[in-house]
Amino acid sequence: MERIRFFAHEGKQILLVDLSNCTASEVEQTTRKVPDYVTIQPRGSVLILTDFAGASFDRDALIAMKESAVFDKPFVKKSALIGTESLPRQFYEDMKTFSRRELPTFKTRDEALAWLVRD
Repeated sequence: MERIRFFAHEGKQILLVDLSNCTASEVEQTTRKVPDYVTIQPRGSVLILTDFAGASFDRDALIAMKESAVFDKPFVKKSALIGTESLPRQFYEDMKTFSRRELPTFKTRDEALAWLVRD
């Protein structure tokens, strides 16, 4: 299964970053690939849904997530996070502060998708 892929939802293109059940090393490796998908899109156009359900995190994974969030910022219109129960709160806060991006969390994929496609 591809961990990073585009899919259509209500006529909009969504980039899914599926980190569910990943080890910290897999989170880091996958996160470092995200800019390859995002930076080839028009600036301010990308809608990203990231699923953290059951993922593990360490310092290197957090650094990769923070760096990716900053690097991608000019290309991202909106980002939504789900499955953040396993994401340490301080990691989440650090990622938001470092990237200077709003990264809202949602309980379900449906809620996140509804917010992403709303203009």
